[in-house]
Parts: sequence; structure tokens; C-alpha cells
Amino acid sequence: MSMAAERSTPKLSGFARFLAVAGPGIVVMLADTDAGSVITAAQSGAQWGYRLLLLQLVLAPILYVVQELTVRLGIVSGKGHAELILLHFGKFWAWFSVITLCVSCVGALLSELSGLAGVGLMMGVPAWTTMILVVGALLFMAFTGSYLSVERIAIAVGAFELVFLGVAWAAEPNLGELAREAIDIPWRDPKYLYLVSANIGAVIMPWMVFFQQSSVIEKGLKPEHMKAARIDTALGSVLTQLIMAAVVIATAATLGRKGEAGSLDTVQQIADAITPYLGDRMGKLAFGLGMSGAAIVATIVVTLTAARTLAEVMGHKHSLELEPREAPWFYGVYTAALVVGALVVSSGADLVAISVGVQVMNALLLPIVLGFLFLLARRLPEPWRVQGAWAWVSGTVIAVTVVFGVWSGVSGLFG
Repeated sequence: MSMAAERSTPKLSGFARFLAVAGPGIVVMLADTDAGSVITAAQSGAQWGYRLLLLQLVLAPILYVVQELTVRLGIVSGKGHAELILLHFGKFWAWFSVITLCVSCVGALLSELSGLAGVGLMMGVPAWTTMILVVGALLFMAFTGSYLSVERIAIAVGAFELVFLGVAWAAEPNLGELAREAIDIPWRDPKYLYLVSANIGAVIMPWMVFFQQSSVIEKGLKPEHMKAARIDTALGSVLTQLIMAAVVIATAATLGRKGEAGSLDTVQQIADAITPYLGDRMGKLAFGLGMSGAAIVATIVVTLTAARTLAEVMGHKHSLELEPREAPWFYGVYTAALVVGALVVSSGADLVAISVGVQVMNALLLPIVLGFLFLLARRLPEPWRVQGAWAWVSGTVIAVTVVFGVWSGVSGLFG
């Protein structure tokens, strides 16, 4: 099957050409604002008011720098991330990176499914019923669709995250208080640093690197599509951080006020915290749509990433463009991940509370993920190789992010 971008973009120009190429960046960024990220942002606002708001804005350009390298690697090499590590660094490091990815994917998948189960319980639907519906729908989507259909479904579902922008507006934040607290940074507080690390890990996740690189390949993007793919990634980077900022603002404007901070370990508690100005019914509906959109698009991305990467490093076929009988390993891993994750969540284990810890783990894994990413980008052929001034810029951004993410995580854990 020929890829959509190859098939259509030569006949298009301008905005129409961009629309034909766009998608991988938007999808991965909507997945970035997943259930765990929403919970982390909500905890940030509830515990520290607006003091973690500036971090959300600073992370937007950092996120773009990281994901632009994945776009560059995928489009120029035509190979997935694990395959490139295998080619350049050998089998040991390839499996090392894949194991790192799988650890992150397991934590993310349990967080997403727990978030969806929590939304269901908030609406009076048992967890096992929610899991059956979600797993059934996602299996049907993958087994009967193509990459483009999955991409469109992910964008449509993920768009529900935009309700958080409305929720933040409805919370009527005090702008003076926002400005004062945004620059009041308690760097020496271990609890604050723990959430700093969690926010970094919530924004830059291992599975995002692997997913976007595979997606630009599966969509058939070529070097002539690079500019549009970069714009796609930049727009997604801004969008995901605006949503994160909106959740911080909403909780800071309510629970984050002096004397009102509290624990937000369940979906119901978060909904109660950020929707008081919308009324009970409308608030639950708005939050439920936003959280469900975030969790479903992330579940799609995480499971596809795990299935693609494991099949890739083992030499099996791995594409949504193939029928299940043509890529049994890929579809088998995708199915097993969803079913096992759903069974764990349906068992009654409360996994929502681990979401912040999962994000801290992502931050601690950054040296591995971003280290390989930068080294691979330095090995691309001319003129796409990262070199000169951009090598210094991207290398510095990655180094500072890695050091700060690990330092804040370790300080928060053991400080």
C-alpha cells in the first residue's frame, strides 16, 4: 500500500501540503498530555499554586528540540529508533534501549487505563466494563484500519483535551497572584523538586521519541516534507504545554489557594478540584471528556510504540499498513499489552496514585533516551546531520534537561 504523503503531497502546495504531512507531531503531543501528565499537572497546581506554571512554558521549546531530532532521524534514515541503535551501537545497546522503553510503556499504559477506569467510575460505570469497551474499540481500530485512519482517530479523540483550556478560563485565576507565584521558585524544597522532575518526565517521555520516528516513516514522509513536519511538531509542542498549563492554572485557582491544598490521588478528586465553577454535571462531563481524550490517545501511542519497537528489534514486520496475518508479532504484542493492562486495572488496584512516580521515572531515564537520540542525529548524512551551531544548541538543551531532570528527581526522592 502506498503511503498517503507520497501519494498526495506532490500535487499540493502551501497549507494543503502541510495538512497532508501533518499528523505525527500533533498525535504524539496530544499523547504527551496523557492521564499521568494531567494528574501531575493537577498535583502541581494543588500543592504549589502557580509556582510550576513557568516550567510548563519553558518545556515547550525543549520538547520541540527533542522531537525535531526524531523527525529528522525518521525522515532521513527511513529506520525506526531501535533499528538505528542496533545498526550503529550493536545488539546490547539496542536491547538496553528497548528495555528502557518497555519499562516506561508499562508505567504509562497502567496510568492511562487507570485514568479511563477512574472516569468510568466517576460516571457510575464499573472498571471492568470500561476496560472491555476501551480494549474492544482499540483492537477494532488497529485490526481494521491503516496508519492514516488510526492517526485521524487519535487526533479526533485527543482534541477533547482542549476542554481543559475552557476549564482554566472558567476557574477565573487571579492574575496578580499568578504573576507573583510564577516567579516564586522554592528550589531548595525536596517536595517541589520532586514535582519539577515529574513535570519534566511528563513532557519528555521515551515512547514519544520512538513513536514519532516510526510514524513519519509509516506515513511515508521524505526530506522534502521536513519543513511541514517541523511545523507539525512545533504546533504540537505549544499545544501540549498550553494544556498542561491550563490544568496547573485550574487547580491553582481552586485547591492551590492557601489552606485548600490537598491530595489529588483519584480521578474523582481531580474532577472535584478543577470543575467547581462549571457545576457538578457539566464539570464531570468536561473533565471526563478531557481525561478520556488524553488517556485514549496515549494508550494508542504507547501500545503501538511497544509493539513496533519489539517487532523492529527482533526483525519482525511492524506496520498498521499490513494485515494481522502479515505481521502477527506486531499485532500480538499490541493485543497482549492492552489485554494484560486491562486485567491489572480491572483487578481493583488503585494505580492512579502512581502516575506522578511514573513521570519521575521517565525523567531519570532521560540520559539513556536523549543520549542515543543526540548521538544518532550526529551520524546522519549531510546536510541533515546535526552539526555546527545547532549541534551546540540542541546538545546544550539536552544536557541541561538531562542534568536538571535527574538532579531534581534524585533530590526530591532523597532530599
